[in-house]
Amino acid sequence: MNTRRKFIKTLGGATLATGLSSVNAIGSSQTNETIKVGLIGCNSMGWADLNSFLKNEGTECIALCDVDENVLRKRADEIQSKFGKRPKTYVKHEDLLALNELKAVFIGTPDHWHCIHMVDACKAGKDVYVEKPIANSIYEANLMVQAAARYNRVVQVGQWQRSDPHWIAALEYLKTGNLGRIRQVKAWADVNYGRGFDVKPDADTPSGVHYDRWLGPAPKRPFNENRFHGTFRYFWDYAGGLMTDWGVHMLDMVLAGMNVTDPLSVAAIGGKLAFPDNAAETPDTLTTVYDFGEFSLIWEQFMAMGTSPYFEEQGLPGVAFIGENGILAINRRTWKVIPQTENGEFMTPTFPERKSNGSGLDEHTKNFLECIKTRKQPNCTIEMGRNAALVAHLGNMAYRTGKKIDWNAQTQESTDSEVNAFIKPQYRAPWVLPG
Repeated sequence: MNTRRKFIKTLGGATLATGLSSVNAIGSSQTNETIKVGLIGCNSMGWADLNSFLKNEGTECIALCDVDENVLRKRADEIQSKFGKRPKTYVKHEDLLALNELKAVFIGTPDHWHCIHMVDACKAGKDVYVEKPIANSIYEANLMVQAAARYNRVVQVGQWQRSDPHWIAALEYLKTGNLGRIRQVKAWADVNYGRGFDVKPDADTPSGVHYDRWLGPAPKRPFNENRFHGTFRYFWDYAGGLMTDWGVHMLDMVLAGMNVTDPLSVAAIGGKLAFPDNAAETPDTLTTVYDFGEFSLIWEQFMAMGTSPYFEEQGLPGVAFIGENGILAINRRTWKVIPQTENGEFMTPTFPERKSNGSGLDEHTKNFLECIKTRKQPNCTIEMGRNAALVAHLGNMAYRTGKKIDWNAQTQESTDSEVNAFIKPQYRAPWVLPG
């Protein structure tokens, strides 16, 4: 397809995992040693990722790192209570990465920290599981791809649907061709949360929080509870709202199903239309249209709406592939085929709804463990993470500039200087972009 440009060939292909590790080896052979890991960023998904990984035999958490000492103590207590051994604790990630016995790290920090943490971990010789989106900018995402290759590390991105048999089976059906030519794809996150995010005054930094370290490369700002744990994602300094949160997951499945990477162009319209006076900077309502040449992609997001196109279940993000002969609709609980009819006849075979069974996250962390041992490529490579992040960031860039973006995949920029200003972040001193 015309979206497969020379630049992308240098990054690697983006194909859906088959549920098993890839055959492309990174380095050494299988090992039976206990895999000792650490976690940087001990809240939310970072904590969930670590606990999922530790369900596997032959694993051990030996170190935790967080800029909130309250969270750090709590998580260390939980690890000690569950496994009988207390992990070492650190505020600075550099200290954690200096541990020689550490084989791999999980990165669950806010998006604006991912690039530094991941590149530093690769330089230190550690394998990495990094949460999505892999970075808070396109430039950082491309740097991370380069770092994984340069330091020859296994890097799994937390887009765990790449390992989920539920999604794998649905996209395998897509590849049968029963739907005919796919002319349009829709992806959405019409979530049922988002009310009550009221403006709060700046305040003193809570005891035990190393706030300047939390800000890191982001602009200097006074402490505000709204910008901290969890809700940081609704401020441009640190993340990209629903688009880079849920959007990365759903857009990744579009890229996998259609075997594409960069769009030709992007346009977006929306804003803070439901809650114009709340604390968020990112939009609560957004429609984004991507041109991939042979098909169009429409991304839709609503906060505090709770709809779900094609499904009775409400508030679940999903994807729908619209073909000549029918529609394949998928969310995390169900996938189904909606056949078109002609002259009273179905144009594609009828197919019963399929329900999810099991944990895609557990499959994903298990795959990461296997790849640490075998040195094979994981189910969601850093290139796949980069591709999903890029598409999401382009949508936000189109919204923020109010412009249609014509994107050049080879040069990794548009023809508009205002748009290009969003590609590469400006780090706050003394932090510098990895080089």
